[in-house]
Parts: sequence; structure tokens; C-alpha cells
Amino acid sequence: MADTEDVKDARNYLPGVPAPHDGFFLKGAHQLDWGMRNRLARIFRPASGRTVMLAIDHGYFLGPTTGLERVDVTIVPLLEHADALMCTRGILRSTIPASFGNGVVMRASGGPSTLKELSNEQLAVDIEDAVRMNVAAMAVQVFIGGEHETQSVHNMTRLVDAGLRYGIPTLGVTAVGKDLARDARYLGLATRICAELGAQVVKTYYCDRGFEAVTAGCPVPIVMAGGKKLPELDALTMAYSAVDQGAAGVDMGRNIFQSEAPAAMIQAVGKVVHQLMKPARAYEYYLSLKEEQRKRGR
Repeated sequence: MADTEDVKDARNYLPGVPAPHDGFFLKGAHQLDWGMRNRLARIFRPASGRTVMLAIDHGYFLGPTTGLERVDVTIVPLLEHADALMCTRGILRSTIPASFGNGVVMRASGGPSTLKELSNEQLAVDIEDAVRMNVAAMAVQVFIGGEHETQSVHNMTRLVDAGLRYGIPTLGVTAVGKDLARDARYLGLATRICAELGAQVVKTYYCDRGFEAVTAGCPVPIVMAGGKKLPELDALTMAYSAVDQGAAGVDMGRNIFQSEAPAAMIQAVGKVVHQLMKPARAYEYYLSLKEEQRKRGR
């Protein structure tokens, strides 16, 4: 306990200096609790307001995936270049070093494999386990227009409620079925539903026409999904177009870990996302890093 002798009256109240009441650097997050904003700041860089999230959660429904056969060998060396990591709790506990200090976005829904109807997911992680793992956010798949649409939306709202109790953001992931078009009208509908029902961040696909309207119509940050493997220049161009049109970063998996030079690719993506480096220049940067790595590997 502090000594109470010779205590002086406090006088330095600075009545002429207003207390700061700055907002938060992320769209739609200025009224969230401190803990939730702190977790979001572990996912998104405050300086740019954007993120390069490395997605490696594919195994939760695909099983072993090309590039993810040995996460300890192929992914752990990439972590130093990732602002955040999206993974399952099994991989987090078994493989990811606890020294990884950036944000972990944990896959919290699951159930069916590719052998079944994918929209029939349930919540697969208890909120208390998410707290134990100190994750920065929880991710849940939302199948707007899918066979089990209402169930998947209910999964998300239950996760949002649990996250609000513990200060953990929810990432709503919009899933596009094979019979649904990835156009601005659909993506705008799906992302707005996720945000309206409480998701603090939404992940969705890029579309060539109208993506700026999708991001503008969503009151929380949108992170672009990388999708299928593309040639490196095409993937960098898609990332640039997305952030240039309002996305708060990318969540890429196959376009990084299935690249010929994954470490070079994730660094090139970082240049695009955080510095708005033009795709052609970023591709040259990728090639130079790839060549440096080749020489070191001799």
C-alpha cells in the first residue's frame, strides 16, 4: 500500500486540454470493447489498417491438401511474414509455435467433409477453448443460399454472442456453392447479412465487377479470400484490385503455400496489401526473392 504521509493535493488536471477520444483504425470497430479492439489490432496492422492472413485451415474438410502435408515444414517458416494465421485448433496445438505473436484466427465451425453436403456445418469449438488458446478471432462458415443457410447463420450468431461475452471477434466466412454466382449482387447480400447479424469481420471472394460496392455496403472490414491457385502475377493483381477497392487485406492460402516460392510470394503479397505496390512491380519483387532463395539453396 502506498505511503500516506506527505501526500500533496493533486493540481495538474489540465482543464484546458481535452481528453483524447480517438476512434479506432478499423471500419465499424470504434464502439467495440477494448479487448476486442486489441485482438483486432493483432490481426490488422494499425499503420495500414490491412492484413495479410495466411489461411491453412483447409484440412478441416479437405484432409491433407497439397502444400499442407507437413505444416511444420512448409508453413511454420512463413509465419514471420504473416500478420495473422487462420487455422484449426488441432494444428494450432500440435504444430504452431507458441512464440507466434501475431493474431490467430481459429476455425470454429465444421462437420461435413467433401463427401457430404458442405453447408451442414455445426459449431465445432467451445468459446472457453478459444479463450484458453488466446486466439484473436473465431471463424465460422456462412452458406447464404445454401441448403443449410439458416443453420449456418445461426452458428454465426451463437458464436457472435459467445465472442461478445469474452471479447473475441467473429469472422464470418461467406461460402459460395457451385451453383451460386460470385457476383457483386450475391457477395453484397452475403457480406451484409454477416455484418448485420454481428460479425466484426467478413471474408469473401473478389469479383471483377462491382467489388467496390460490396466493400462500401459492408459496415465492417472485408478480407478477400484467395480462392483457387492462380499464376503468381494474377494472384497479386487480384490482391491489388481488392485492397484498391476497399478490402482490408487478404486471407490467402493456396496462392501462397502452393506457389513455387511460398516465402517470396507471401512477402510480395505483403507489399501489395500494405504498400499498394503495383502488381507488375510486386511480381518482379517476387521473382527477385525467388532467385535469392534459389541461390541460397545451392
